[in-house]
Amino acid sequence: MRIKKYEVLDHDDGRSVRYRRHENGGGLVATGATVDERAYLAQSVWVDPGAVIGAGAHISSGGWIEPGARIDTGVRIASNVRIGPGAHVGARARIGSRSRIGAQARVESGVTLEPDSDLPDGQVADGRSRSTAGPGSPRYGTAA
Repeated sequence: MRIKKYEVLDHDDGRSVRYRRHENGGGLVATGATVDERAYLAQSVWVDPGAVIGAGAHISSGGWIEPGARIDTGVRIASNVRIGPGAHVGARARIGSRSRIGAQARVESGVTLEPDSDLPDGQVADGRSRSTAGPGSPRYGTAA
């Protein structure tokens, strides 16, 4: 089976964005995104323009990293996770499968979010609370 080296996605507003395959795993990286060569992106991962992914990050299948998001060194992101625009996931953080990190939200370094977590827009997961992420509290996650 031959895998295409790039894809072009046409948006509703008429913009076209070109995505190339990352050498380590084959995930799709938009023009304008920066992904370290030592990061792993599963084949079905999409990284949007302006996103930055650090060395040793591992993003599993079905991941979507939106524009301007930043994933630091050594982060582990399980399958089917969406990282919102401008969100920041700190070094060595762990994000469980099917989780959603909102726009401009922040997961501090070393914090683990359980599967199916929902960190709302602008909120911080800093490891002080042991509760699963969700509405009602500005702080979520467990320290690693």
